[in-house]
Parts: sequence; C-alpha cells; structure tokens
Amino acid sequence: MTIPKGIDDIPEIFFTWDDILSGGLPALLAREAEAKGPLLKLKDKWQPGENYILFMVGPEANRFVLHTHRQHFSHDQGWTPLIGDTLGHGLLNMDEPQHTIHRRLWNPAFASAYMTAYYPIIKKVIDHRTATWADEHEIDLFHEAREITFDVAAAALGGIERGEEVDHLRDLFYRLLHGYDSSMGSYEDYLVEEKRITGELTRILLGLIAERRKLKPTDKPRDVLEMIVHARDDQGNTLDDIQVLAHTNILLVAGHETTTSLSAWVLYLLAANPDYREKILAELDSLPANPDGSVTLEALRDARFLDVFIKEAGRLSPPVINVPRGVLQDFEFAGYHVPAGMQVRLAIGGGHHLGSVFDNPEDFDPTRFLPPRDEEKRTPYSLITFGGGPRICIGMYFAQVEVKALVAKVLRSFEIEPVENQNLRHAGHWTAFLPDGIKIRVKNRETVNA
Repeated sequence: MTIPKGIDDIPEIFFTWDDILSGGLPALLAREAEAKGPLLKLKDKWQPGENYILFMVGPEANRFVLHTHRQHFSHDQGWTPLIGDTLGHGLLNMDEPQHTIHRRLWNPAFASAYMTAYYPIIKKVIDHRTATWADEHEIDLFHEAREITFDVAAAALGGIERGEEVDHLRDLFYRLLHGYDSSMGSYEDYLVEEKRITGELTRILLGLIAERRKLKPTDKPRDVLEMIVHARDDQGNTLDDIQVLAHTNILLVAGHETTTSLSAWVLYLLAANPDYREKILAELDSLPANPDGSVTLEALRDARFLDVFIKEAGRLSPPVINVPRGVLQDFEFAGYHVPAGMQVRLAIGGGHHLGSVFDNPEDFDPTRFLPPRDEEKRTPYSLITFGGGPRICIGMYFAQVEVKALVAKVLRSFEIEPVENQNLRHAGHWTAFLPDGIKIRVKNRETVNA
C-alpha cells in the first residue's frame, strides 16, 4: 500500500499582487498544475510560521471538492474569514444542514416557472439602461453591465425599483466589494470606510425588510425577498431580521457581481469577433418574437450558438476565479494527505486554462463546445463557471437568461466594435473585476443601415 505524502511534500508555488492585477493568475496556476500536479501550496503571508494555503486545480479536483468529498469542506470556514461580518451568514457561507434548510426556502423563486415573471423586468431594465448608448458613442461595458445587473437583481429578486435608492445601493456594494482592489491605499483607511458602508447598507436594507414585513404574504410571492421575509423554517418560525438581512446581502451581491463581468466579456467578444456576432444575430432573428419584437423567453433557450459563445466567455474569463474552502475532515488527494484545519482554494480559472483538458486553452473558440468536440463532456467537471454538484449556483438559469436577453437587445439594436489599444485585464483572486474597464463603440443599427 502506498503511504500518502504530507503537506511538506506538496509542490510550492509563488505569485504576486501583480499576477492578480494583470489577470495572469489562472494561466499561471494552470502551468504550475500541469508541471507539478493538481495539488499546490502557497505560503500564507498573513499567518505566522509555516502555514500554507492549498490550491486544487483541474476536473478531478473540481469533482472532489464539489461532489464526491464535499462533506470534507466548509463554505463557512472558507468564505467567512474573507468577508467577515460584512455580509452576514447567507447561502454563500452556510454549511450543512443549515444550508439545505435555507436553500429550500430560496428554491421556488429560482424555478423556471418564475422566469416568466422576471423576464419582463429584465427586459425593462435593459431597455432603460441601453437607451443612451448610441448617443454616448463609446461606452465602458464593465460600468454599464454593473448598472444593468444590479438593477435587475434589485428589481426582479429584491423588488427594489426606486431609481435613486437603487443607484445608491449599487454604489455602496461596489465600494464595499472593490474599494481596495486596485487603489492600494491604506488598508486601515479602507477598514474604516468598510465599517461605515456596512452600517449604511444595514440601515437601508433593514428598512426595506421592515416594509416587506408589513405586507401580507401572497399565494405567489413577487420576488425572493418577499419569499424569504415570510418563509418559515422546519420549526415553523419566521427568520429574524439578521438572517433575512444576510440573505438579502447575498441575494444582491451574487445576483449582480458575477454576471457583471460575464456580461461585459460576452459583449466585448461579440464586438471583437464579427463572424460570430453575425452568426448569433442571424440565430436570434430566426427565433420567435414577442409583440414588442423581443425574443421570447422560450426561444432564448433554443439559441444554441449563443449558449456555447457564453460558455466559452465564461471558460476564458470566469466571474469567480478561486473558491475558498476550509477543510473539516482529513482527506487524501493526488497522493497527499491533507489534515483538517487547512485552507483550500478551488482554482476555477486555473482549471479552465489546462491544456491537457481544453485544446489550445488560451484561444477563444466557442466551437469547442459543439459536436463532435464537446470538450466539457469529454472531461466531466472541466467547466465549472457556475460551480457544480449539489450546490451548483442557484441563480445559474437566471444569470443565463439575463446575459442572453442583454445580447439579444444589443445585437438587434446596435452595431458594436471594440476600442483599440485597451489594457484588458480580467483581474482578481476571488471574483473578477476589470481595473481599466472594457470599452466598445456603439451606433444605432437603424442609422447604420439607413
């Protein structure tokens, strides 16, 4: 019997803040994993002594953490040390059995039947936010996508539609989540600002929750917030304000943060690849339309080439780059013994760049997901843009519909092209951000074709 090696034997890696800000971290982790194996260790500079963070890279690691051995890992011990008390304990950082109970409260609101109610709200927000694009001639997709995705999350999921209030909430959440990403100012100053922002968000959101508690529950809740406010746990008790606040925070953050970068990259790649753009436009024009001319919700599901285009954008530039987990129970992986108490990072971005899994992984090639190649089916758990296993992203279908609706509106309304000589950086260690934005030029399609 082969005796597994210990932590001291795991190959060590090293990367810098520049690797994170440049967007080169996923490719670096892929190279290291292909050279040294799927389990790597990084010296934890925030802890004294010989403490390490482990990176697990590739399909087998994904399957191990997300599915077959998920009970060995803690979301709470992974995420909570990073976000602290900022967002509270919502679905993101709950462990079992609490997570199963609370996810059950959310599930009905993300069933496909509810998308019929959400879709008009999504379209309304997109129509409103894109109305001035052609007048501006040049837009920053990261900025515009953030406005759209937050407004959609606030309106469709949280029932918050008051313009100035939504704008203020969006700004507060962005400064909370990204206030220190690229400023490199004093961390102490940021902590003071973080505390102030968290206090203001808490005050606003508790006010909204109080308003919702005054409303009588309906047979079919209008949004997730209404559902959570009136939900009852296994003992028949309603959730207290602190728990509802945590769920609301996660709802608004998860409902826009990841979809922002994915939407921005999808639109930019469409602008930069005219052949693909025309093929997808033709596909959209062939689908059944609503009376207002928009593609029907049912038809969006049949937009096969748009599907694989979005998949490839998410593979190359995943909205979540590394996922943190705490180790609850000892386990063995790749010939090594890992004890409880360690910190693990599941390298989503790194796994998506493995040349042993994806042909020419640095190339943008949506056809890799079409027959006969079907690269994600060739290697299960190779593509995990939205996670995988029993805790796959609960809002995955919502996000996919939102991105497709945005693409349909933009391609059928505008001519788009990229701005040259941009510094395109898909940066980040946890969730992705674009420090320099991502810009395109926009013209009204009717004007161009007149």
